Amino acid sequence: MNGRPSSSSAARFVAATIFIDAIGFGIIMPVLPTLIMKLDHGTLSDATRIGGWLWQTYAVVQFVCGPLVGGLGDRFGRRKVLLGSLGGMALDYLVLGFSPTIGWLFVGRFLAGIFGASYAPAMAALADISSAEDRARAFGQISAAFGIGFVVGPALGGLLGGIGPRWPFYAAAALAAVNFLYGLTVFPETLPPERRRRLELKRLNPLGALKAIGRSPAVLPLVAAYFFWQLAVMVYPVTWAYYAIASFGWSSGVIGLSLAVSGLGMAVVQMLLVGRIVKRFGERRAVMIGLTAACFAFAGYALTRSTAIVFCLLAISAFQSLVQPSLMAMMSKRVAADQQGELQGLNASVGALGAILAPFMLAQPLAWFTGPDAPFYFPGAAFVVSVVTGLSAMAIIAATPRAEPQPA
Repeated sequence: MNGRPSSSSAARFVAATIFIDAIGFGIIMPVLPTLIMKLDHGTLSDATRIGGWLWQTYAVVQFVCGPLVGGLGDRFGRRKVLLGSLGGMALDYLVLGFSPTIGWLFVGRFLAGIFGASYAPAMAALADISSAEDRARAFGQISAAFGIGFVVGPALGGLLGGIGPRWPFYAAAALAAVNFLYGLTVFPETLPPERRRRLELKRLNPLGALKAIGRSPAVLPLVAAYFFWQLAVMVYPVTWAYYAIASFGWSSGVIGLSLAVSGLGMAVVQMLLVGRIVKRFGERRAVMIGLTAACFAFAGYALTRSTAIVFCLLAISAFQSLVQPSLMAMMSKRVAADQQGELQGLNASVGALGAILAPFMLAQPLAWFTGPDAPFYFPGAAFVVSVVTGLSAMAIIAATPRAEPQPA
């Protein structure tokens, strides 16, 4: 695409991409336990373990591919990489929807790990078109798009799940295909040739990317905090549906409603409060506010046996949506302009590393404490782990010295 890239067109498409990604992500959550039990003919405890392994498969591939996707975006531009990811995700959802066995679910998760890296080039494109001062607000607005999508996705998944556990996957495939066609017509290239960097194979892996980003030492503690945060927040996609069934016996419709309420709360905070809170208190304090709210909610979920209290805690946990945009803005300011894609790719790998460990640290405790060999029944076990990892992120942020930002 020739000419000066349209910032408004790029921003609208990035928002649409994150929105539809969130719908696709959330639409399958209410029905995944049911589909696993249907294919495996096992118990909820068995499905919890298999669900954890599915997440792990996805996460391992994401860990490897995150810096590759980010590096390719820094070299060849965001447009080709992002559109390729979107087309691949449409294929992935079809594979998941038509899976005849558990093995095909693993094939689908493998494909998702390769193609489901659209978040990194999308956020890098946003960094391309926004100033350093505006990035927290811009990231917050995009996170709001995710929050709104996460309202629509689980609610739609719960409704479609009433027809059958495969229908949400078909709907996700259709949405991804529509977004691919939309991007094909409206998304301009956001990275001009003069800001692209040479492709270095040694930097197209997580360790190479970490070494390159490590030349800005002020970023490394924030990367560590981001890892602990990603591990903590993985409790929702990895265990929420299983936790809800084990604790309260919720149907797929109620699970979808709870996730929709959570997404609505996050969207409200991201659209109305992130920019104001960051402007008044700064990014660092905004991160700490979000982490405090998250840890309080984690502890509440672990201890409560009341559906009403859970829905009250969902309102409090909405403030955790301050963490992601504020922390990403802090990191983005500490690297050079030609490293934005690499940073986002590294963040994708760090998040994937958290997802690799999440089945061990979150799904397995839930499966154990709801299984027949547990010393006592405790479906809130995974949230105790999230409290610990969330507090670890807070400690790192508190100890991180301030640093001068890199040139935008």
